[in-house]
Amino acid sequence: MTSIDEFVSIVRDELGLPVTADDVDLSFDELPGWDSVQMLWLLTILEQRTGKSLSLPDMLEAPSLAGLHKLVVAAR
Repeated sequence: MTSIDEFVSIVRDELGLPVTADDVDLSFDELPGWDSVQMLWLLTILEQRTGKSLSLPDMLEAPSLAGLHKLVVAAR
């Protein structure tokens, strides 16, 4: 997974959140339906999809989905 569109599709399809590429720079509190449990689910899903271990503390510090995407791409 390298593209932001693919990342958004994973968030939308796996978490059931109505997000688009236009939402990636929104802070998490601005995302429709987002809560802290979503971050744990997303971490698990992304680790399964990429086969890489991702840092929960780093993910918690990310300000947005775009920030999470950068962490995932950097981990590859």
